[in-house]
Amino acid sequence: MRWVSAGLVAVLVLALGGCSQKYYDERGKADAPVAGRAGEDSPAEVYNFPDGFGNLATKCVGEGRRGYATTKFVQAEDEDDVVIIPANAVIVDDPDCKGP
Repeated sequence: MRWVSAGLVAVLVLALGGCSQKYYDERGKADAPVAGRAGEDSPAEVYNFPDGFGNLATKCVGEGRRGYATTKFVQAEDEDDVVIIPANAVIVDDPDCKGP
């Protein structure tokens, strides 16, 4: 019975190891760290594009400013050749964005 319990624990550890913070950080899927967890946390508007294209998120990032960001996208051309398209971000003037 002990061996069965130990085996189950080992399987759970291995299965959950794929969900670690390191897993997401290495793939560019995790949020960037924020010092002191301070900042404005309102949700962004997200526009999903078809598979094969990065998605787009936008939100007001200050008075008169709007930010746009795309997701990081990995495109496999072959099994051995992977192209990584980096995330892009831009901030533009937007008079509809009000301050805090």
